Amino acid sequence: MTHDTADTNDPTDATAEDATTEDDAADGGPSISTDRVVDIVADLLAIDTQNPPGDVRAAIDRVESLLSAAGFDTERVATDPAKPNLIATLPGEADRTLLYNGHVDTVPFDPEAWTRDPLGELDGDRVYGRGATDMKGPLAAMLAAGEALAAADRDPPVEVAFAVVSDEETGGAAGVDTVVERGALERLAPDGCVIGETTCSRGRHSVTVADRGSIWLTLRASGTAAHGSRPSLGDNAIDRLWAAASLIRSRLSARDLDLDATLRPIVEESVAFYEPTLGAEAARDLFEHPTVNLGTIEGGDAVNTVPDAATARLDVRLTAGVDTADVLADIRECLADFPTVSVADASWSVGSYEPVESPLVEAVTRTAEAVVDDRIYRRSATGGGDAKTFRHAGVPTVEFGFGTDTVHAVDEYTTVEALRRNATVYARLPAAWDALFSERRE
Repeated sequence: MTHDTADTNDPTDATAEDATTEDDAADGGPSISTDRVVDIVADLLAIDTQNPPGDVRAAIDRVESLLSAAGFDTERVATDPAKPNLIATLPGEADRTLLYNGHVDTVPFDPEAWTRDPLGELDGDRVYGRGATDMKGPLAAMLAAGEALAAADRDPPVEVAFAVVSDEETGGAAGVDTVVERGALERLAPDGCVIGETTCSRGRHSVTVADRGSIWLTLRASGTAAHGSRPSLGDNAIDRLWAAASLIRSRLSARDLDLDATLRPIVEESVAFYEPTLGAEAARDLFEHPTVNLGTIEGGDAVNTVPDAATARLDVRLTAGVDTADVLADIRECLADFPTVSVADASWSVGSYEPVESPLVEAVTRTAEAVVDDRIYRRSATGGGDAKTFRHAGVPTVEFGFGTDTVHAVDEYTTVEALRRNATVYARLPAAWDALFSERRE
């Protein structure tokens, strides 16, 4: 990784002066060298894992070498040889397993657009590189925490496991889907999972405890072709399609979602988290009504013809817990007024959530608040990712990571302070999580 000592004046940067997380042992976690976290992230950033094409073998080799040397048992699970996934386990004192999950693939980058080295550059407190904040930085912090837990004088309070996956950025089947389908998740039998996605934005910190469901629709309209100079002789398929799509958008956007009481605190904290960025009304609309985006519309062959066919694709998002079938029924009802417009294709996913009172949510929230001395919002993501797959497989799952607002951006970076904080939280989490189980038994 390139090193540059030039000063920066970004107010989001903080200075990590020490080489260790000083108070960790007193707070239930082992001491971790901040320099060690930086070294690990430098190694990961130096390996090009753009997806596509998604060849992550060298990165998985590096992660496996590190965890094996620390004392973890490791196993590879793969369907695509270029995209292996790594499973690793370390015994603990209690008969519970905490799973750390991260991905090594990144979105592509254009090196000509970057002013920093996309394969890693250290400048003061900033660590630049593709994947620095999404999510090689948090993954490096997890790995450093795993090393420290393995090197401690006693076994971790719970079994510690890793699922380092290969194919998150394209939503490909070679990553978490393979881990689940090949039975690796069942063999791990985790009782909780934390995913190291960056969940901070503009100085606000959060743990993501839910995601939204989605319905992706392809609508197709038919019409009658005619010359553009005599449009009354034809029936414009684009006009028909636009009218149908507009009705769906207006009707769904006004629909009040029937939310379970357990989702209410998540919705309220989500609104509070997003309000400074989106405004109060838009933030509330994200979770109390469906959102509908017209992503593409296609039709017609020339400007001087009336099109006889058109296609549109809509992205509908729904708060976790909403019955997807009810919303699909609303869409079908809208289309009843448009006999020449039909649903050509539909796919959907169901949102998922972890209740705010669960031991995992409480452990992450308490631990992170102690590290950063600030509020940690317990909120929903606006989209969905690997957490949804784990939750639907029956594993309580949250996403948590300190970082920056540069995910997928040119000159993406994290900070040394964010790396230190992440390593501290991840190292303390097994003890905090175990302590909550003990508290609730008493």
